[in-house]
Order: sequence, then structure tokens, then C-alpha cells
Amino acid sequence: MSMASDANTTAFDTQADRHAATAPTRPFYWSVRRELWEYRSIWIAPLAVSGIVLFGFLIRLARLPQLLRMASTLPPMKQNMAFAAPFAGAAAAIIVTGLLVAVFYCLGTLNGERRDRSILFWKSLPVSDLTAVLSKAFVPLVILPPILFVIVVLTQLIMLLAGSAVALASGLDAGTIWAHWPMAKMTLALIYILVVMTLWYAPIYGWLLLVSAWARRMTILWAALIPLGIVVVERIAFDTSYFGSLLKYRIGGFVHEAFLAPGHNPSTIDPIALLAPLKYLSSPGLWLGLVVAAILLGAAVWLRRGREPV
Repeated sequence: MSMASDANTTAFDTQADRHAATAPTRPFYWSVRRELWEYRSIWIAPLAVSGIVLFGFLIRLARLPQLLRMASTLPPMKQNMAFAAPFAGAAAAIIVTGLLVAVFYCLGTLNGERRDRSILFWKSLPVSDLTAVLSKAFVPLVILPPILFVIVVLTQLIMLLAGSAVALASGLDAGTIWAHWPMAKMTLALIYILVVMTLWYAPIYGWLLLVSAWARRMTILWAALIPLGIVVVERIAFDTSYFGSLLKYRIGGFVHEAFLAPGHNPSTIDPIALLAPLKYLSSPGLWLGLVVAAILLGAAVWLRRGREPV
């Protein structure tokens, strides 16, 4: 009786393991793991920029006591710029680096597996083209924003703590620094910015992945020259610039759709008051962009299905 029970238990465990191994999410999970293992620049590049920012801020700390002494004599707007600019600049540098990493990752990921002929190996595995493409789109859309968030927050926190230590060592009020850069509110605003930018740039990532699946080489040139060619042809043929305006709107339009204009000469920063999530969510540009992104990803899946090594 005991042997039969053990046999049944073993058979059940074997079936459970086999089911877990063939679960629909397992190929996707390991495909994402593969992308993170192969493209370590996703987190190395923002970390490198963070190190450069901290090095520059370390040099700036030598002037911090002087800035704190001069703060009471400066106009409110200049005070704000003097104390907040390094933190805003650090966040901007890391986020822009993340965007560049996402662009080059999307351009190279599908094209790279054809150039190094690894596509033959990956196609021999029980992983569909849909899973392969979605796992690659998952990186800039889902994986990269949290990485950037953690790096930005840690960088700014180190800057705040280092500035506070220097201020206290000089016998000055460290609260001035925290007043001009409210960390809690800025962290919430950072989450909002990353979500807004990621969703807004989804069709751009879809276009880059499509070019990566289609082009044999020089993907960056094809990705830039095709839209530029459309702009030039439209301008010459019809004396209009609708497509150019559309590109401009897609690149920077999220600022107008997701944020409110700040007041004149702000003495402190209240980032929460500048956020406009309802306006952003009701923007047709957001939802049309997501639809276009889905179409472009579908086209990339279709192209990958028939692609061979180059």
C-alpha cells in the first residue's frame, strides 16, 4: 500500500514538474532572462552615468557652504536653481541614458540574432516568434523603467546625504537643501515621469523593433532615414509638414499632455502640483500611440517568422 502511494506521489510530482516546465509563461520568463543576461548595458550604462554625476557633485560640494551662505541673499528663483539643478540634472542624465540604451537595444536585438546566426538555435526551441518579440519589447517597456527609478533615487539620496553632511560639518542648516528638493514628492513625480514616457514612447520602440526585424544591416540608418524621407517627400510634393509635426509631437508631446505649466519665479518645487494624469489619460495621442505600437510589434512578429541569418 505504501509503495503504491509513493508511486502515485512520484507520478503526480513528475506531472506537476512537467506542467510547470511547459507552462505558457515559462518560455517568456526565460526569454526575458536571456535578454537581461545578453544586454547588461541595460543597467551598466545608467550606473556609469550615475557614477559620473556623483563625481561631479563631489567636486561641487567644495562650494556648497558658500552657496548656503549666499542663499539668503539670492532671489527665490535663483535659490531654487542653485539647489535643485544638480538633482534635476542627475535625474535627466540617467533617464536620457536609459532612453538611448532602449533605442540601441531595440535596434540591435532582433537584427543581432540574425547576424550572429543564433536565430537558428532560438528557432529550434519551443519558443514562438510572438514570445520572442514580446520578451524583447518587455525590456524597454517594463524592465528598464524600474532600473532607472532605483538608480535615480539612490543617486539623489547619496547627493542629499553628502550635501547634508557637508552643511552640518560647516555649521550650516542642511534643511535648506531638503526644502529645495523634497525627496518624497520628487520620488512620486519620478515614478509618474517614467510611466508617462514609457507609454508615450511605446510606438517608437515598436518601430525600432520592426526595423531590427526587417533590415539586414545599418538599422539605425533605416530607422531614421525612412521617417526623414517621408517628411522630405511630403514637403516637396504637397508643401505640408503633417508627418514632421506628428514626429515632433511623438517625441516631446508628452510634456504638454502630462504636465501643467509651472508658475513664475517659484521659490520652492511642488512637483505634485504640476502632474496632470487625467489630462494625459484622456489624450488621444496616448491611446493611438499604443494601438500603433501593437500593430508594429505584430508586424515585427510576422517578419521574424520568415527571417533567416544575414
